Amino acid sequence: QVRLVESGGGLVQPGGSLRLSCAASGSMFSLYNMGWYRQPPGKERELVAIISGDRSTSYADSVKGRFTISRDNAKKMVSLQMNSLKPEDTAVYYCNAVRVSGTTKYDFWGQGTQVTVSS
Repeated sequence: QVRLVESGGGLVQPGGSLRLSCAASGSMFSLYNMGWYRQPPGKERELVAIISGDRSTSYADSVKGRFTISRDNAKKMVSLQMNSLKPEDTAVYYCNAVRVSGTTKYDFWGQGTQVTVSS
């Protein structure tokens, strides 16, 4: 079982920056692929960025070059540095942890943190 707690959301002006953090509890954190997803108002949840246990990363086209995902396995933390924020980045951001062992998929979500980009 993995519990995820996000923090760092808030209100920021266009062009500003925010850093989201996700603290994980539980075992085998380094084996989990960690991801950030977001759900804009009235829209479906979408992938923002993912980072594997060996720190390979992948980003949605809409955030490439602006967002950076990172992880600290010793601290069981994953972060999302968001720069050059745009109003369309406004959403609830969720942390996700996924691991597959044999035929079993372990999939955990945080409660979400609101990011609002507005002047």
